[in-house]
Amino acid sequence: MLSDRVNTLSESITIAISTLAQELKAQGKDIISFSAGEPDFDTPQVIKDAAIKAINDGFTKYTAVDGIPELKAAIALKLKRDNGLEYKANQIIASNGAKHSLYNLFASTIQAGDEVIIPAPYWVTYPELVQYCGGSVVEIITDDLSGFKITPKQLKNALTPNTKMLILTSPSNPTGAVYTRDELIALGKVLEGTKVLVASDEMYEKLIYDGEFVSSASVSDDMFERTITINGLSKSVAMTGWRFGYMAAANTEIIQATKKLQSQSTSNINSITQKAAIVGLNGDADSDIESMRQAFKARRDEAVKLINEIDGLSVLSPAGAFYLFVNIKAITDDSMTFCKELLEEQGVAVIPGIGFGSDGYFRFSFATDMESIRQGIKRIATFVATKK
Repeated sequence: MLSDRVNTLSESITIAISTLAQELKAQGKDIISFSAGEPDFDTPQVIKDAAIKAINDGFTKYTAVDGIPELKAAIALKLKRDNGLEYKANQIIASNGAKHSLYNLFASTIQAGDEVIIPAPYWVTYPELVQYCGGSVVEIITDDLSGFKITPKQLKNALTPNTKMLILTSPSNPTGAVYTRDELIALGKVLEGTKVLVASDEMYEKLIYDGEFVSSASVSDDMFERTITINGLSKSVAMTGWRFGYMAAANTEIIQATKKLQSQSTSNINSITQKAAIVGLNGDADSDIESMRQAFKARRDEAVKLINEIDGLSVLSPAGAFYLFVNIKAITDDSMTFCKELLEEQGVAVIPGIGFGSDGYFRFSFATDMESIRQGIKRIATFVATKK
């Protein structure tokens, strides 16, 4: 009854674990969850006020498929101000979250026989969408020693005549790794003379704790031409449920193709969200963003210290995002069993590394309060002590 295409998809392991933790908690069990990739802060009031005004003004009708002019202008201004990138209105499209942007991009560019290079560990959705769209995944494996970042040599060795796209994520989900300008320049040089596209997922751009954020498209003219920049406000401005993402590309053919696809699938994104997003993009919520960033940084520092004190576990301090990717290889390489037993025995929910393409690790989200972090890591320490 079902299509072969949809049967290639697996359920998101992050959503599955988060759902299970919520169910156990609803049953009255004492659960501390570090599974969700979602800020625990509320959407800033200035953004909510803009949405309320849009409702009261009756801004509740269909809009242009790719976003209202004011929204696209705000996106363009943000990209120029923050990233040094200049895009015109016909090089930008707003979609229902960055995940929707990625789906539109892959569905519009990838076909059978195309190879897509994905550094591992990776966000769980990348390979699923690539395969759904008929492409083949080529993984480049990274680990603690490389800071979870690929090298130019690895990229060069992965390229074939069938390579269609490279997916770069900085800061990374699940590792928090951030590529420097020099690292991006070096990767870009490897791609010179090829037709390989770069999908640059920059969703965690505002959550940087060490160093600076550099947009992939900004490091050279060549990278600007081949890069599709994908971003949104879900993580940095705590707007996960609002479903706002956007894509910008020098190649207008790609933008027009995704617009055509979106016109026949979801049409425009929520009209009220568009008005609210303008406020988030224009910088009116920057003080809220900075408050969140500072809170996340303090949580990161505490969680890294406490986990590295547990004999058998180790973790790098992430430069961005709000995740720790914890190495459990001294105990086991089976992250699924480790995480399942941790939830059952200690009531702590974390995400198995195997879901991100790297067994022997788990992802720990510190987008929760400090007391929960301390109590949860104490339970993890108790659990680990029983496994040695």
